[in-house]
Amino acid sequence: MRAVVSVIGKDMVGILAKVSTECEKANMNVIEVSQSLLQDMFAMIMLIDITNGNTSLADFAAHMEEKGKEFGMIIHVMHEDIFNAMHKI
Repeated sequence: MRAVVSVIGKDMVGILAKVSTECEKANMNVIEVSQSLLQDMFAMIMLIDITNGNTSLADFAAHMEEKGKEFGMIIHVMHEDIFNAMHKI
């Protein structure tokens, strides 16, 4: 199973490291990362493998939302199937 993590906020040093560290703590593997910088705004989408996670996806999503506030970012986590359904035409 996979999930999508989106991160948006002001650019700063270590965003990728901070988010990937939280994934590692939850035993969720980062598969792919796409990131972009528009002037001082940072945007990132990560695809993560949640198969062997040590917490539920709902708990991880809530944790990442709180971490986003701590980091000064907006972080959303959703199951890949939900993400795909939201973006179907």
